[in-house]
Amino acid sequence: MKYTPQDFKSNQEVKWCPGCGDHAILASVQRSMPEICEALNYTKERFVFVSGIGCSSRFPYYMETYGFHGIHGRASAIATGVKVANPTLTVWQVTGDGDALAIGGNHFIHAVRRNIDINIILFNNQIYGLTKGQYSPTSKLGMVTKTSPYGTVEHPFNPGALVLGSRGTFFARSLDVELKLTQDIMVESAKHDGTAVTEVLVNCVIFNDKTHFNLVDREFRADRTIVLKHGEPMIFGKERDKGLVLDGIKLKVVKIGENGITEKDILVHDAKEENPGLHSMLIDMKFPEYPVALGVIRAVKDSTYDDNVRDQLTEVRSKSTIKTMDDLLKSGATWEVK
Repeated sequence: MKYTPQDFKSNQEVKWCPGCGDHAILASVQRSMPEICEALNYTKERFVFVSGIGCSSRFPYYMETYGFHGIHGRASAIATGVKVANPTLTVWQVTGDGDALAIGGNHFIHAVRRNIDINIILFNNQIYGLTKGQYSPTSKLGMVTKTSPYGTVEHPFNPGALVLGSRGTFFARSLDVELKLTQDIMVESAKHDGTAVTEVLVNCVIFNDKTHFNLVDREFRADRTIVLKHGEPMIFGKERDKGLVLDGIKLKVVKIGENGITEKDILVHDAKEENPGLHSMLIDMKFPEYPVALGVIRAVKDSTYDDNVRDQLTEVRSKSTIKTMDDLLKSGATWEVK
């Protein structure tokens, strides 16, 4: 069956604030669904969207798919259960920086560590929006909020670094305003066998407006971000005249045409490199010293939790002498009561 984005739009009224970046992500995901179905020969009945608590967690209501609205921080646990119980489903977890990295942090890192074949979309607006403006695990150091009136004294998480530290096999990053990029990443996420985490930098117009403004403004976005594509040179800038090279053990921004630098000197992105060293440096890049890395940064192969569970059960069944409940009840130490 040939699907359109409209096939994945529910009849529910979208209740995010006007101007919220969540609207753009919803549109990107809905546009990606037909492409995913065509690429992987899926029907829409295979899709399940799972969420926890937060503004982003309303997502399942707006998708014409199966869905589960869970409790705070438990989306990873629910998504894990859904996938292991029915491995034929394609499971999508929608979560926020508070839901995933604070109360849900433990579930999040273990889902990544286990490499369960689920897709996690992490909306990062660096604030608690639904509960009205408290600082979150990704809020900038010194940020003044309702729960940090003198500025937070906590260092923020870098979600990508957390994924790599948990031995993640897939990490990508996008901006809410980059609809086509987000759409392309969703397709790559669906194709990946394992936990695929995509961080989307989102604007909260009410409680943390313009938090990513230095990256998203059209005037300087091309000079402050770099869209990485596997197998292509790491070039960026309005004029496509800047690039990344290795200077010792550090990345360095150079200008093509200056000091003898040519396009051949620019690093070529290898998302499939198993060693996470360069991926870690790309994930850690911050403006103004570096452009912020977008696109699929890491995508490597490894065995998945759900496949390992299936294979283990198959092996145990093949060797087990217990075939029925009666066999089980009569196995091990038994007694005859008279």
